[in-house]
Amino acid sequence: DVQLQASGGGLVRPGQSLRLSCKTSGFTFDDYTVAWFRQAPGKFREGISAISANDGSTQYRDSVKGRFTISTDNAENTAYLLMNNLKPEDTANYYCAASRESLRTAYFFPGLYDYWGQGTLVTVSS
Repeated sequence: DVQLQASGGGLVRPGQSLRLSCKTSGFTFDDYTVAWFRQAPGKFREGISAISANDGSTQYRDSVKGRFTISTDNAENTAYLLMNNLKPEDTANYYCAASRESLRTAYFFPGLYDYWGQGTLVTVSS
């Protein structure tokens, strides 16, 4: 039974940080690409960061480059998203997802992700 459990969201002020976690089970984590997507109210879901659990290569959407860092702990089958210098426009539900495809192929295409976790809400407000 595949599970992806996202956690770590919350309410923070602009400029503060949060670390999201995505604990997974039921598939061979090392063989997958893991990504974080987000969806703000009234907007499409967008991929913001992805990582190859196999070789650690990463991708970031321009809007989060330099502020967000994606990582994995393969021993714990868990992916993380460290979000620094948060801005109000980062407010969204954040989802983790896993794809059997390579990072280059899966990239930020939601249709290529096989498994999804539930969202964790991040609210950035003063």
